[in-house]
Amino acid sequence: MIQAIFSDIDGTLLNSKHQITFDTKNTIQEVVGRNIPFVLVSARMPSSIFPLQQELNIHAPVICYSGALILGFDREILHSICLSKKSIKQIYDIVTDHYPSISFNLYGYDQWIVDNTQNPWVIQEARIINASPIQRVLPSYLEEDHDTHKILCMGPPEDIERLVQQIKKEVTGISVYKSKGTYLEIMDEMVSKSYAIQELEGIFNITYRESMTIGDNYNDMDMILYAGLGIAMGNAPEEVKKIADWVTSSNDEDGLKIGLEKYILSV
Repeated sequence: MIQAIFSDIDGTLLNSKHQITFDTKNTIQEVVGRNIPFVLVSARMPSSIFPLQQELNIHAPVICYSGALILGFDREILHSICLSKKSIKQIYDIVTDHYPSISFNLYGYDQWIVDNTQNPWVIQEARIINASPIQRVLPSYLEEDHDTHKILCMGPPEDIERLVQQIKKEVTGISVYKSKGTYLEIMDEMVSKSYAIQELEGIFNITYRESMTIGDNYNDMDMILYAGLGIAMGNAPEEVKKIADWVTSSNDEDGLKIGLEKYILSV
């Protein structure tokens, strides 16, 4: 029996209009009504996750930055892993020296730091996640004492792929995931969605066999593989679908709702 559900947000909970459909919301509330925790798991920052949690009227921890930060429902810190200053500086130098088309973004706790709030990639992301970045002179900011949970690099797919390969060769102690073709998420090497789920198993008093995970992209693969039941969305890349226990419909066809009905509500 599934005792806890861990759901990705973008491309999974949200449709392509970045909305939760009426049917999906009602199904989640029915699941939560059975005292099954529904945990949002995302690369997003806290302030762009909590409004969705409030919209769903759910009371559970949230996993932010793909597992680098876990917050309780009252926003207390349950778990935190930050990037080293050395890694951040190395990646920043690579991006600024070789990839002028790529936007470099830093996230720590609930702050989003950029060097230009008018960058088209930054404007697009702000609209998607409904959050406001803070503009700083990054070389100066990097010299200060700040905790950083995630680096986000946004740019053309071909440049993002080249950056992935270069970073993997030149920088150690990090984990690197493409959350989509134009987005590269970088955290400490100890960070993963599955590791964050393990951190919550004790709170929920469950084992991995009693967890269900659902996601749509490369940074969801580890939690899909880890859980007792791992589901891929119909809009996921083929590599993600291949490792899933089951593939549901797309995020524009209420795939999350269908998965919950099949494995939770019909049991």
